[in-house]
Amino acid sequence: MEKPFASSLPELFTRVDDYSVDNASAAASEGLVFTTLDKAVNWARKNSIWPMTFGLACCAIEMMSMSASRFDIARFGAEVFRGSPRQSDLMIIAGRVSQKMAPVIRHLYQQMPEPKWAISMGACATSTGVFNNYALIPVNQVIPIDVFVPGCPPRPEQLIYALMLLQQKIQDQSGTVKQVLNLA
Repeated sequence: MEKPFASSLPELFTRVDDYSVDNASAAASEGLVFTTLDKAVNWARKNSIWPMTFGLACCAIEMMSMSASRFDIARFGAEVFRGSPRQSDLMIIAGRVSQKMAPVIRHLYQQMPEPKWAISMGACATSTGVFNNYALIPVNQVIPIDVFVPGCPPRPEQLIYALMLLQQKIQDQSGTVKQVLNLA
């Protein structure tokens, strides 16, 4: 009798159903990891975020200190701030957004490749803060915002927490592979 195809595979390729929940420790001891392609792609995306800074006011100072050695955002995969929107997938808006600055922000956001995310940092970017007048607008009226960071100015720890919330949001996405392959 002829062997089935699965049993003729090299030992490197092991069938998933050879490992049950009871046998998970045996799989782990062999260095095997079982996951979905969506989870693997999302894990890679959440650990390699390339932020683009858009510092408009005093919040930018706190944002810059976040990348210094004391807070070290490299631990979270957001190591190097990019100067070009075409090389980044996260825009951090830090400071007041004026009516004249809104088209610039929208244009830069549109230049970013998909998938892209945005963080609104500080009270001024989120709700115009203490400068509530006709010339300023909240940034969420210009581009979609994924995470809002409150404070005037927020501490670097708060921005790191916002980055961690964004990473969780990225990890929880479904249909990532379909979007990449344009099947959705």
